Amino acid sequence: MSTMDMMVSGAMNVLRAVLSLREGDKVLIITDERKYRIGEAFMHGAINLGGEARLYMLPEDERPLRDVPSDLNFSGYNIILNIFEGIAEETPFRIKLAALEMRNGARVGHAPGITEDMMLHGPMNADYESIARVAFSLMKKLEGARYAYITAPGGTNIKINIEDRPFDTDVVIEKGKMGNLPAGEIWCAPVEDDANGVVVADGSIGDLGPVPSPITLVIENGVAVDVRGEDSEFVRRVEEVISVDDMARVIGEFGIGLNPNARITGNLLEDEKAGGTAHIALGNNIDMPNGRNNSKTHRDFLFMKPTIIIEYKNGEKIKIIENGEILVVKEGKQYL
Repeated sequence: MSTMDMMVSGAMNVLRAVLSLREGDKVLIITDERKYRIGEAFMHGAINLGGEARLYMLPEDERPLRDVPSDLNFSGYNIILNIFEGIAEETPFRIKLAALEMRNGARVGHAPGITEDMMLHGPMNADYESIARVAFSLMKKLEGARYAYITAPGGTNIKINIEDRPFDTDVVIEKGKMGNLPAGEIWCAPVEDDANGVVVADGSIGDLGPVPSPITLVIENGVAVDVRGEDSEFVRRVEEVISVDDMARVIGEFGIGLNPNARITGNLLEDEKAGGTAHIALGNNIDMPNGRNNSKTHRDFLFMKPTIIIEYKNGEKIKIIENGEILVVKEGKQYL
C-alpha cells in the first residue's frame, strides 16, 4: 500500500466515524502548499465514501493571514476541513475562520499543523467508537460538577470552577460544531474569573511546540499573572503570545486527552489528544458551552499524568483520574 493510500485510509476512518460523512455530502477542504498532500488524501477519502469534495488553496503570498480570504465561500457545504500549516501568528485568523464555518452549519474538522506522520502512524487510525464510549461516559460523570482540583507530577496544582460549564468532545462532530483532527479529547470552558494555582506545562504549548524546560503559569482569579521558566527566550515567546489582548491571559479551557493512539510529539494538535494528559488553555472559548472569553487568540498548555478530583454541587468529591489513568470508567466511583 502506498503512502497516499495509507493516508486516504486514515482520512476515511475519521470522515466516517467522527464527521459522519454520508453519501452526497459536500466537503470543502481548505489547505495550503505545505499540507496539500494531506488535503488531497481527505479529498480522495471523501469521494471514496460517496461525498463531493473540492480543495481551496490559501494564498501563500499573504501569510500569515489576518482575515478570512474574501473569495472563500462556505455556502452549501456539509463538512469543512481546515488542513493547513499551523502558524502562531494566524491564531486570530483561525478563530474567525472556524466561527464562520460553524455559523454556516457545517461539521468542521480543524487540523492546523496536521502532519503526514499523524495520518500514517497512530491517532487518525484509532478506534473512535471505543474512544467515544469512554468520552461520553466520562462526560456523564462530570455532570453537576462545581470544582476540579488538578495536580500533576510536574508541579501543576490548580483549582478551577466548572459549575454550569458542560463538557464537549470532538469524537463526534455535529452540525454547526467544530473539533480537531486527530480527535480524542473532552473539554469545557471553566468560569473565567475563578481559577487559582499553578499550571506547569511539561509537554508542549500550542503553536510553540515542545517546551525546552517546564513553563509555569501562576493563575490568580483566572488570570495568568506570571510566567516562569529556565529558558528566558522561550518565556519571552510565551509572554508575547498571551499578550495579544486583555483576555489572552484569562483561562479559556480545561481539556482531557483520551486517544490511546496519540503520541507526545511536540505538536499540540496530537499531544492534547494523548491519553494520560490534560491541558489548560488561555484565551478564546466563545465556541464552547457558556464560554465568555472573547480573546483573539487561544493557547493550550499541556501537562502529563494528571490527577483530577471533582467536587460536585452537593459537596461530594470523586477522583476521576489518577496519574493519567481514568478511574470512573473502569472501576466505578472512587469516593474520597
